[in-house]
Amino acid sequence: MLTLPPKVTQRAYDRLAEIGAADHGKALRIAVEGGGCSGFQYEIDLDTPKDDDLILEGSGQKVVIDSVSLPFLADAEIDFTDELIGARFVINNPNATSSCGCGTSFSM
Repeated sequence: MLTLPPKVTQRAYDRLAEIGAADHGKALRIAVEGGGCSGFQYEIDLDTPKDDDLILEGSGQKVVIDSVSLPFLADAEIDFTDELIGARFVINNPNATSSCGCGTSFSM
């Protein structure tokens, strides 16, 4: 079965440009770690790309994912949302069988 790398929306790239991530040599790092209320949790941070990262590029911006987290994020979509409850990067992950209310932890 072919798995596709995550996709990044234009809104997410636009937000990275707004905050000047690339101007400071930074990329949006998406990682998956054990923990959270559902078993796994997303770590989202600005970081410097590393040699073994998958690098997704658009509009002069970069999103990076380490090789350990990549299988958990196959076919996922990385987006940015600005709602009443706050503005944040979100991951729409088809691999997650359930997630918590805040959207930062999930189970598979």
